Amino acid sequence: MLSYRSVFISDLHLGTRDAKVDYLIDFLTHVRCERLYLVGDVLDVWRLRSGGWRWPRIKHELIQLLLRRVQEGVEIIYVPGNHDEAVRLLGAGEAFGVRILPEVIHEGADGRRWLVVHGDGFDAVLHCDPLMRRVGDIGYEALMRLARLIHGARRLLGLPYWSLAAHVKGRLKDAMRYVEQYEAAAHTHAREHGFDGIISGHIHHACLREWDGVTYANCGDWVENCTALAEDATGQLHLLHWARDHLELLDGVKELARVKAASPQLG
Repeated sequence: MLSYRSVFISDLHLGTRDAKVDYLIDFLTHVRCERLYLVGDVLDVWRLRSGGWRWPRIKHELIQLLLRRVQEGVEIIYVPGNHDEAVRLLGAGEAFGVRILPEVIHEGADGRRWLVVHGDGFDAVLHCDPLMRRVGDIGYEALMRLARLIHGARRLLGLPYWSLAAHVKGRLKDAMRYVEQYEAAAHTHAREHGFDGIISGHIHHACLREWDGVTYANCGDWVENCTALAEDATGQLHLLHWARDHLELLDGVKELARVKAASPQLG
């Protein structure tokens, strides 16, 4: 079991067939934290509007798991994004013990102040020509359809998880330029408003890096990459690639427990 002070996840896109709910349930089963941030695009209301909404039983299991965490004393804070903007429009509130806020300031264990926001406000593409945005959406949907086929084939062959979308986007100059512009906008916003760092989601590109004294952190997503940010007891952030590294992470915990058992003075 992995234990953290705070965990940040975003872009679950529940309601779409690409949501990696099984990986997320595995993550939440093996990770414990005091505070869990849902950093936007948890529900994909856009897909509901377009008639492509999907809600198999496993997604009920995920919601039930989150509610159990609330009952166990985990503080869950939901910061809606653009795909679940209907929740955002309701304003600050609470539902089933989950706090709903448009943005939140997270106080780290080391005293650092983090702005936690979904981040669609930093996205220049969202504010451009609607036709250009629609073309991009169509291309992304085609890429994800192919990714589903490859993911299914790899599972049948017993191969580890691999994200086609992340692989392709990492090799397209326009896609990487878009990511760089987004990161710069988010970083500038945090610096100008006096924060030590900013934690966001939205672009499905996990990242954790510091420049000019301000840290930019992005949770990534649970559609393409299965990533999360986790704050340990000292206030340090860690980027977790669950589908890729979870067995290695859990083996590390087991090894640490074995060493402590063999050397009680380390406990």
